Amino acid sequence: MRRFVTKAAALTAVVFPLVGAGVAGAQTQAVDEKAGPVSFANIASVRIGDEGQRGGALITETQRSPLLPGQSKLGPERVSVPKDDGERATFGGHYQIDLGRYSASQNPYPPGIASRDHNVFAALQATTVPTATAETNYALRDNWQGGTKPADNTVLVLEGAKTTVDCTGPAKLSGTSSVARLWVRQAGGALGIVPVPGGNAGLQLKNLRLGPPGDITNADRATTVSDLKLTRVAAFDQLIRQDGWRGGDFTAVAGWRVEITTHVKDAQGVALQDVRTGIVLGGVSCSVPKGFVAKAAAPAGGPTATQAAVPTQVPAGYLGAAAPTTDGDGSRVPLGLGLLFGGVFFAAVALLLGRRRRTGTG
Repeated sequence: MRRFVTKAAALTAVVFPLVGAGVAGAQTQAVDEKAGPVSFANIASVRIGDEGQRGGALITETQRSPLLPGQSKLGPERVSVPKDDGERATFGGHYQIDLGRYSASQNPYPPGIASRDHNVFAALQATTVPTATAETNYALRDNWQGGTKPADNTVLVLEGAKTTVDCTGPAKLSGTSSVARLWVRQAGGALGIVPVPGGNAGLQLKNLRLGPPGDITNADRATTVSDLKLTRVAAFDQLIRQDGWRGGDFTAVAGWRVEITTHVKDAQGVALQDVRTGIVLGGVSCSVPKGFVAKAAAPAGGPTATQAAVPTQVPAGYLGAAAPTTDGDGSRVPLGLGLLFGGVFFAAVALLLGRRRRTGTG
């Protein structure tokens, strides 16, 4: 993606505004940008097609911990995926992921789930320990179903979902993925609560009324069904991430991984093709290098991690040069090319401004 940096980064700055600036902590020595302690947090990302095959990924804004103690927090304007026409074209047009806050007329959740803002941030503590958190309510909708209300199209809900990582040291890494309740569209049509899988166990569901992410010639809603598997992210490579999202010598991860296999059929029940979609909700990671030792904690009343003076965010982007095949004649789900922008530009700006700040105050 680096070859798109020059023009793309300037445009992305307009499309995906960064979080407002704040005050950095008392730490004066920045951590190493390329190999030092770092954390990342992403609220939702999607890959269409199998890994390594023809397909692509839509990755929302990813927060990166700053080089000085502080945090980078996702802005409240991100309430759904897709959030505009460009992302909708990339996503395929049928699916929608809601991220907590909603208007009364657009409530995609079961009764009793209140509208709330998400809390997604990547932080470098005053001790230089990297941490990250993503928490909200998630709802996966298939608008191809044509329900009269948003909730009529909801297939899966993660209520009170929270993922968090902490890298206190090479021998003290932690990552947790929790959820208060899981709701799934039942065979009878209503959303019902299902048991939350524990540990590495996954929840596997068959023959859900869930279509493909985009239009497919001759696909029929009445005969097309999907299998869905929900698991916890257990490895760094299971995250869907931009080039700027890196690991380290020691890395902790967390998140919820949704794998969908859609069995697309025509009106006569003849199989047309299978479409695979991968979704990661609340993907977070933190990393530290070999020999990392956290600094002493600040005394009571001392400085703590605050909003980063230079917000550090990898803009939303698209990975992959082609979209998955959607029918036998080689046509494809339209995946827009207007979101191909990485975070190298913003990392460079953050580093440059940080150096100028230190020079001016030294």
